[in-house]
Amino acid sequence: MALLINEDCTSCDACKPVCPNEAIAEGTPYVIDPLRCTECVGAEDEPQCKLVCPADCIVQNPDFVESRDELVEKYKGMH
Repeated sequence: MALLINEDCTSCDACKPVCPNEAIAEGTPYVIDPLRCTECVGAEDEPQCKLVCPADCIVQNPDFVESRDELVEKYKGMH
């Protein structure tokens, strides 16, 4: 499942540099490209953006439900 940044985002820019898939873009709020987001599956043990977000505004994107295997394949396809 891809992640989503909600309206609680403070645009602090902490999330963007830690994304291994370069899925996060500046905006108000910041935006996660669901076609590039793998929740860091394939690169890290847990979503790095959620770890560094001081606003706790990164949540599951209900429109992009994917299994762990699907996320691994998506990651492999990008790298």
